[in-house]
Amino acid sequence: MHDDRLLVEGRLERALAQFIKDAVYSARTPMTVRAWHVRGEPVPVEEALKAAYEPFSPGTEWGAPWSTSWFRIEGTVPQEWAGRRVEALLDPGFTGVHPGFQAEGLVYDWEGVPIKGVHPRNRQVPVGSPVAGGEPVRLLLEAAANPQVLRDFRPTRLGDITTAGDAPLYRFGSAELAVLDENVWHLVFDIEVLSELMHELPMDDPRRHEILRALESALDALDLHDVAGTAVAARAELAEVLARPAHASAHRLTATGHAHIDSAWLWPLRETVRKASRTFANVTDLAREYPELVFSCSQAQQYAWVKENQPHIWERIKKAVASGNWAPVGSMWVESDANMPGGEALARQITHGKRFFREELGVDTQEIWLPDSFGYTAAFPQLARLAGVRWFLTQKMSWNQSNKMPHHTFWWEGIDGTRVFTHFPPVDTYNCEMRASELAHAVRNFAEKGLATHSLVPFGYGDGGGGPTREMLEKARRLRSLEGSPRVAVDRPSAFFTAAEAEYGERAPVWSGEMYLELHRATYTTQAKTKQGNRRSEHLLREAELWAATAALRVPGYAYPYDDLDRIWKTVLLHQFHDILPGSSIAWVHREARDTYERVRAELERIIDGAVAALGGTAAGGETVLLNAAPYPRAEAVTLRDGRTVWAEVPALGAAGAAEPPRGVRVEAHADPGGHVLENDLLRVAVDSDGLLNSVYDKVAEREVLAPGSRGNLLQIHPDHPNKWDAWDIDRHYRRKHTDLVAAESVTLTEPGPLRAVVRVVREFGSSRVVQDIALQAGSRRMDITTEVDWHESEKVLKAAFALDVHAERAASEIQFGHVYRPTHTNTSWDAARFETCAHRWTHVAEPGYGVAVLNDSTYGHDTSRGSGAAGTVTTVRLTLLRAPHSPDPETDQGTHRFRYALLPGAGIGDAVAEGLALNLPLRPAATSAPVDPLVAVDDPAITVESVKLADDRSGDVVVRLYESRGGRARATLSAGFPVARAEVTDLLEQPREPAAADGDRIALRLRPFQITTLRLRPSGGS
Repeated sequence: MHDDRLLVEGRLERALAQFIKDAVYSARTPMTVRAWHVRGEPVPVEEALKAAYEPFSPGTEWGAPWSTSWFRIEGTVPQEWAGRRVEALLDPGFTGVHPGFQAEGLVYDWEGVPIKGVHPRNRQVPVGSPVAGGEPVRLLLEAAANPQVLRDFRPTRLGDITTAGDAPLYRFGSAELAVLDENVWHLVFDIEVLSELMHELPMDDPRRHEILRALESALDALDLHDVAGTAVAARAELAEVLARPAHASAHRLTATGHAHIDSAWLWPLRETVRKASRTFANVTDLAREYPELVFSCSQAQQYAWVKENQPHIWERIKKAVASGNWAPVGSMWVESDANMPGGEALARQITHGKRFFREELGVDTQEIWLPDSFGYTAAFPQLARLAGVRWFLTQKMSWNQSNKMPHHTFWWEGIDGTRVFTHFPPVDTYNCEMRASELAHAVRNFAEKGLATHSLVPFGYGDGGGGPTREMLEKARRLRSLEGSPRVAVDRPSAFFTAAEAEYGERAPVWSGEMYLELHRATYTTQAKTKQGNRRSEHLLREAELWAATAALRVPGYAYPYDDLDRIWKTVLLHQFHDILPGSSIAWVHREARDTYERVRAELERIIDGAVAALGGTAAGGETVLLNAAPYPRAEAVTLRDGRTVWAEVPALGAAGAAEPPRGVRVEAHADPGGHVLENDLLRVAVDSDGLLNSVYDKVAEREVLAPGSRGNLLQIHPDHPNKWDAWDIDRHYRRKHTDLVAAESVTLTEPGPLRAVVRVVREFGSSRVVQDIALQAGSRRMDITTEVDWHESEKVLKAAFALDVHAERAASEIQFGHVYRPTHTNTSWDAARFETCAHRWTHVAEPGYGVAVLNDSTYGHDTSRGSGAAGTVTTVRLTLLRAPHSPDPETDQGTHRFRYALLPGAGIGDAVAEGLALNLPLRPAATSAPVDPLVAVDDPAITVESVKLADDRSGDVVVRLYESRGGRARATLSAGFPVARAEVTDLLEQPREPAAADGDRIALRLRPFQITTLRLRPSGGS
């Protein structure tokens, strides 16, 4: 037989594109349009209903960037269309095929009730099926003029309403009534499903050629000048090949509708509120026609927005949940970043999310759903299981640059040994369109072939929203059981996870530790002020809850600020979304984030001040008491607001007044021929004439900390030009070139002691200036470096380096509720890929018997490497301080920044934990009349108290969350500073699991390595 395959395929391609698709709508008639244009913030539909509209013609430009235009659209169904299926087709000026990154709109009726959203791949609005003929059609379209911001990562001013300009972005296309020819419409899907499948089958597979010949016969039966009249005959030629069932061994795909909606990214938060409404309206409308639809939707915050702003859509969602068309998933307030949120914040992401879904929708979500976050902390498995979560889903690991994840269905083991059943869909997308190429890729890619037969496919337009479409569901119907294709069943994720765990759970492999994404490593650094706002907010929340809980138990009449704290926590959690905290959003998002964090700071300071005032009142003469919100006792020098430096010895989680320092506890500073020397009884620090550390001598261990021939606190500038993804990526080639910032404008001793000594170093480089205060306090082995940078560089990265005389095989980095070890060598490609890593408050490197920690108060990006020096191995720890990418925010990080980091010689892991907390929770001076006894105390320093608060159910119970922080087993006693009537161990949501081992106000604790425990203590006299 002659091979005419390419000729037939070419014939089919042209017939489908030029003739068949054009015949889907058999008749059209234009509608009239009137417009009302709104600049600035969107307005509610109630205001739009009252507005004065002006005549508007298709072809007219509209839409200054980030503005909104409302269109009144009217038409009448022609009488001759009676008995037909009629739709309104709206094109406000779509510029491409991908929804969510351009103009999009929400359609209402003339009463202001939302109908559905429209976007480039979903333009139709139902009118009637069938229609009577002659009925009026009146629609109101709220169209958002959102610009296309991300264009080849070139700088653009479109990412902020303050710089985007006024030029219209769009030209109105058309508004029509049209008759949908359902026979032609179904023929399109018959052809597309078969043609796509055919192209995925091997050339020597008979099935491929049978489909080709059936398609050829369908073309022969079709009159391209009368597609409508011959569509039924053409479909008949395809019926037999469409009816052949899938093989018994065909891979099974659970397809679940989805719409990943970034809570902010290339649009501001305010636009996500509308994106959620448009998408959710689409889905609830689609479910009327496709009762098999299941839409899996995460992020409680987006539900809350819709509940507040679109009550009609909210009621439809509740009905869809009840009917089974809608599956709330994810268990989190937002799909947060999974590296940088603190431990307590990550816990609150889950508790606030699960609580919302349970209280508002009656659903106890069972999975963590994070398809798009940029790597996953090894703390997640334990947090998930403590919250009653059974499963975990991610997709982003398919983006790895160097190494392919070896599993798709596996047990993920956290740092404490807890495991959670995890799926990484082999389809490699969370925006599947139900194309055969995508489904075939899922089958070929599936790592567990031979042992498991089942994977998950999230389908629907996402990132900018949109969700599943009727086209996807029509394809899914045809792919339910089709020879040559995997079996497709539209269902809930829980159905997939239950089946997969039953089939494969006992044999599934284990992935231990973090899931490090080999991409987007610069997200640990970009937009430094956003990251600093998050870190400060987390620690201020810790303080506010602690002192408010203390006041609530100690001061009659003091009202714990439940509502304020709940609102503030949700604000902070929202800004941990995986394109806000990582710094990968447009300028508008980060400008607003900076303002929001400042409001959060002011509110939390007010709560703290109120609680402290209630605890002690204002002392006569303003006597200073110092409050310690850290879970470890402190003995240190403190600089007060009036500039005085005093000595303080303060219990953990308590307060005490200033005191005389112990005899001999002091620091001295003196000039040296090469610079200045700062010295206390523990350290001697030499700062040379360039303002660099040329010696840090540990007097206790009698050893030099810096590597021979090196200088510490060396600021280094690298060119920073990633191949792609400017704000997201730092690529390995940045290391090939750097400039050491050596020359100093001035090096000055500004404080000589006796409790604090400071050398100030001023440098200028490029267009920037940096001022650093190198400080050593009496009685401390921590050397602090306070840095203020006026940063005006372009596409550069600033690092601070410490080359240490330590032979370290690995580095410990703090994560949520513990730490992880990462190799300092590059033996394998997996090791080499970790050239930039995330750490929270500290990184620690050690050889047997001696360690050094580098601490920080707001920096997450680090790199740790090994080199060979004159005296052996050199371990270099660097903090990544600032970047300057141009996309999507062309002014990223420009301006003044202030942060602190510190060097801690002679440190064990426990020292790093305690001093990292101390750096982030400075003693708080307060004018009060008396010390404050701790509300709780723990007698083993291996156990770290993470939070002290009142229970969320407003019972007045005290909730204490703590964890083992050193990686070993711990036995301890927690002592409560109040009478305890009952003590219980709870889950993460504060629901009792078992009685605690209590003896009055003393609770016995036994924790395994990195174990998290939540205690609920009922004060005597409580309800």
